[in-house]
Amino acid sequence: MTASPELRTSRTASPELLRSVFRQHAAGVAVITAAGDRPVGFTATSLNSVAAEPPLISFGVGTSSSSWPVVAEAEHVGVHILGEHQQELAATFARSGADRFGPSTRWRSGPEGVPVLDGVLAWLVCRVVARIPAGDHRIVVAQAVVGDPAGGGRPLLYHQGRFTALRD
Repeated sequence: MTASPELRTSRTASPELLRSVFRQHAAGVAVITAAGDRPVGFTATSLNSVAAEPPLISFGVGTSSSSWPVVAEAEHVGVHILGEHQQELAATFARSGADRFGPSTRWRSGPEGVPVLDGVLAWLVCRVVARIPAGDHRIVVAQAVVGDPAGGGRPLLYHQGRFTALRD
């Protein structure tokens, strides 16, 4: 048996290989927020629905992230599904050192004091139930407490290292 051409180009696992493979994976874009002495937030493409009963979600956060110290202690987090019109907002929350809650970000203090972003397709406030070590990240599992799915519009996606929209 001979190896197919696709297998001959395989590479040993590395951070670069993982990034290259996942550039091929289109992912929805979310912003995760939490309240501490100051509000924090970050762009996430690792958001997942875990279970319907109870309603659980998960996301990953780097332990070197400026948001991690607050998320590490937060009882509740905000989960915001971004629309295709929110590429700039996604970029702001993805950029290191950005003033994420500055004048260009419309938000309010929501349930449980969690920062809730305006104009998103949908949002949840979730109670954190677990923080699981995973390499240089933590996987946060949280149970939905309250939310609003009624923003309407089309989702923002991340693919090939850039924000993009669905095409018909």
